[in-house]
Amino acid sequence: MLFSSTLFIFLFLPITLSAYLLLPWRLKNLWLLGTSLLFYFWGEAGYSLVMIASIGINFAFGKAVANSASKLRAKRWLTSAVAFNITLLAVFKYANFLTDNLNYLLVTLHFQTVSLNPVHLPLGISFFTFHALSYVIDVYRGDAPVQRKITNFGLYIALFPQLIAGPILRYHDVAWQITDRKHDSDLFLSGIGRFVVGFAKKMLLANGLGEIADTVFAIPSRELNSACAWIGIVCYTLQLYFDFSGYSDMAIGLGRMFGFRFLENFNYPYISHTVQEFWRRWHISLSNWFRDYLYIPLGGNKTNRARVYFNLIVVFVLCGFWHGASWTFIFWGLYHGLFLVLERLGLAALLAKLPRFFQHTYLLIVVTVGWVFFRSDTLPHALIFVKALFGAGPSETVYSAAALLNNWTLLLLGAGVIGATPIAGWLRSMVLRQLRGGMACGYTFVEYGTTCGLFVLSCAFLAAGTYNPFIYFRF
Repeated sequence: MLFSSTLFIFLFLPITLSAYLLLPWRLKNLWLLGTSLLFYFWGEAGYSLVMIASIGINFAFGKAVANSASKLRAKRWLTSAVAFNITLLAVFKYANFLTDNLNYLLVTLHFQTVSLNPVHLPLGISFFTFHALSYVIDVYRGDAPVQRKITNFGLYIALFPQLIAGPILRYHDVAWQITDRKHDSDLFLSGIGRFVVGFAKKMLLANGLGEIADTVFAIPSRELNSACAWIGIVCYTLQLYFDFSGYSDMAIGLGRMFGFRFLENFNYPYISHTVQEFWRRWHISLSNWFRDYLYIPLGGNKTNRARVYFNLIVVFVLCGFWHGASWTFIFWGLYHGLFLVLERLGLAALLAKLPRFFQHTYLLIVVTVGWVFFRSDTLPHALIFVKALFGAGPSETVYSAAALLNNWTLLLLGAGVIGATPIAGWLRSMVLRQLRGGMACGYTFVEYGTTCGLFVLSCAFLAAGTYNPFIYFRF
């Protein structure tokens, strides 16, 4: 059951929200926990037990850390908690990948291979595992109080708005909200508006752009020319932003409807001028998680230069591996880590001397080429695609860029470029400033009218049964 499904929009959400608003405070969290578990069970059935086990075991680890008589004993419990959660990921997310690569090595060395039936990947396991790690680490550091009620801890882990597609919540940011959040009409209405914006990003932009990208990535490698390759990767670059930021908007909006205030997850990353800036704007919750729980404990910037560069590479290789059990994701992480090192070695200082247009062009080329590895199923295919981008593809092919660049594609690309930059926000602010100077009812009508229009149009696309993928199944 996805946010962008008729079942969620017209059945699950209205029932869950209506009952939540009518229930007394003492029952709100229990209701929200129950519906969140139902939401997850609907998609994962028996594999919901994996998440439930994670809730129970990490709750026990948190209490053990908090009740330890010494720092050394608390650290041992923390180490056990980290080992358990990493093992959980290793078994359910990486077992197939590790076995395949082990067998490749064994065949090379003429040894017998290992047999392993395919292991199912539970939806959102990377997200709820990182949430659990955040909790135990925050309790150990003293950044947040231990949670004494398992139902409240279960709500933190299972809360359906952020369960399967983020943003990644850190316990110390939401601990107080679980027991002491406030509800008000302004927050609720802003939540509806934010949800609709995210829903529109997904249905009106991401899905259409993704369909074009899929068409290009399905072209046989030997037939892929430069023009088609660029159309495909630009469409994918915009699809990924609108899909991921759209889900984040929906999650933030849903959180507000239930009284939660989640931190922002995207801040126009494609207007960045360096890779460093890009990662301060892209998937902010993940960047902050790796910074606080891995990069800084490794030494961060407070060590010699060689170690700083090593830390960056380690963090981004693991960041890539977190996204999916594939060499393409590992290479994507390494690719970004290397550019961060290059910028620290002097590339950023050199770029700062250039006009901002060239800085921005550099960033877009680096990030866009990187998305080829993120999107491709194999490294050989990704490398051939990159070669095609830079003119190494065939000059003559049956696949024509002109056939891809129809009016619909051009409309999507134009809307995508505007929506991925602050231009749309500037236009909206300018219109609203004019309306504020006039009649207040005019301002309200435009705000709510626009929201309703986007919702109706998005629902029309949903009802039409258009292309509507969930691209986080590997996360």
